[in-house]
Amino acid sequence: MSKIYTKTGDLGATSLVGGTRLSKDHDKIEAYGAVDELNAWIGVLSDSPENSQRQADLKEIQDRLFTIGADLASETTYTKKKLPDLFESDVEALEKLMDEMDKLVPPLRAFVLPGGHPAVSWAHVARTVCRRAERQVIKLAKQEEVNPLVIQYLNRLSDYLFMLSRKITQEQNAPEISWKPRK
Repeated sequence: MSKIYTKTGDLGATSLVGGTRLSKDHDKIEAYGAVDELNAWIGVLSDSPENSQRQADLKEIQDRLFTIGADLASETTYTKKKLPDLFESDVEALEKLMDEMDKLVPPLRAFVLPGGHPAVSWAHVARTVCRRAERQVIKLAKQEEVNPLVIQYLNRLSDYLFMLSRKITQEQNAPEISWKPRK
């Protein structure tokens, strides 16, 4: 029986797919770590009863995030193992889901504050974690080659999560809290 702990990271380094060891605070590790955290928040959203009819879509998003994580966690020259691919159709699928929700929610007339219902807040947390993951991947892309679809997918996913927060607000008859700046 294999143990979950290896003790190989006890000195602050971890291995990429391909074997190269990097410090755990390396930009590459930060990028796929943020994607992993995002995946966990998508799991929180999927587990909320308010999203029971969207579980298949959210699982698909989690699968794509694992694909992105595997890509980011690999050496750029690693070719021994076939990794899953990300496709333009994955970005288009998010756009289609957003277009469907956009037809059903009222037009946005102001900036909205996160809140009004726990599931709405969770969607906003996932959105902000997605934005951070996107920033981390963009930072990494300045140092090494990153599949441009990864950045595009994360960008679109944050938009999807915003639309999802609005759709949940509508479905739960929760207040959509407009930001009213002080004068």
